[in-house]
Amino acid sequence: MSQWSHLSGPDPEFAAAFALPPPPPHTEDPAILRERFKFVLELSKKNDTPRLPAETQYHVQDHQVPVAGGEITVRCLTPAAAEGKGSTYPVMVWLHGGGWAMGDLDLDDFWMRRICVDLQVSIVMPDYRLAPEYPFPTGLDDSYEALKWAADHPELFSGSLSKGFIIAGQSAGGNLAGAIAHRARDDPFFSDKKVTGQLLQIPCTTHPDAVPDKYKSDLLSFEQDKDAPFLSTWEVRMFIRLLQAPPEDPDFNLLMHSTYKGLAPAYIQVAGLDPTRDSGLLYEKVLREDGVETMLDVYPGVPHGFHFGYPHIAAAKKWDTDFQKGLRWLLQHSG
Repeated sequence: MSQWSHLSGPDPEFAAAFALPPPPPHTEDPAILRERFKFVLELSKKNDTPRLPAETQYHVQDHQVPVAGGEITVRCLTPAAAEGKGSTYPVMVWLHGGGWAMGDLDLDDFWMRRICVDLQVSIVMPDYRLAPEYPFPTGLDDSYEALKWAADHPELFSGSLSKGFIIAGQSAGGNLAGAIAHRARDDPFFSDKKVTGQLLQIPCTTHPDAVPDKYKSDLLSFEQDKDAPFLSTWEVRMFIRLLQAPPEDPDFNLLMHSTYKGLAPAYIQVAGLDPTRDSGLLYEKVLREDGVETMLDVYPGVPHGFHFGYPHIAAAKKWDTDFQKGLRWLLQHSG
């Protein structure tokens, strides 16, 4: 039994509030998946609209960034005080979730506007291209080019890399952020503009069928939580099939890396009733054991993405405040 199996026990407040209908039939049609995902987008905007800062408190600008075979939109959020006052701010590059096949800039837009104002951080959000039309590693490469673009053009969003340069993401975006942290560590391009922190929310850090032997006894949540609400193990596998990533490629399967030494400090958030739970917990463990500074928060008994549908429960409120705490912790390690 995994040392983390007890985390699947349902959170009483979530269990009392949970009232979604049975999940729809399985499909691997991206058009259907994206239509269904609109519900999450609507929830996200609904939840964050009451807390959306006044438009006078931040500035929004979209930029077109060249990538292999085309260009992507990158949205920049800047605290309004920067305009005309010479102020500069730490930078966070944020990668949205959606199974590498769904989601766009609007998914976390209102939430990121609040983070921009509350923490006085310039935020860069790449609209990376999605699988299966753009299979692995396109989304990863797009996001990496956006990180390099941000490092080269901080003046466009009043950024100061010396005050903090964070790569962050949720779910599939957390997987991408973790992979990018490795790339940036090893790339001479970043030798004088280092990534100073990584923030990984509910990340999938391995493939269910390509778990390194030495970790198999620790990675049981793919089976234990295979029928969890919001994200089942079947759906994890389905999204990986759409992504078309080689199961053992360390740019996808982060547990395949030979070393984690020298990576930026990491803040990780993990849901307890989640097939990807043990992969996130184990990733924090291997980072820590290889000398990477880490901070971890765990939310027992709630599923992947629970905060979208149940923002009023205590676990979701803690999730939100912990995110800001974790980001502040990373920024304190900058420079």
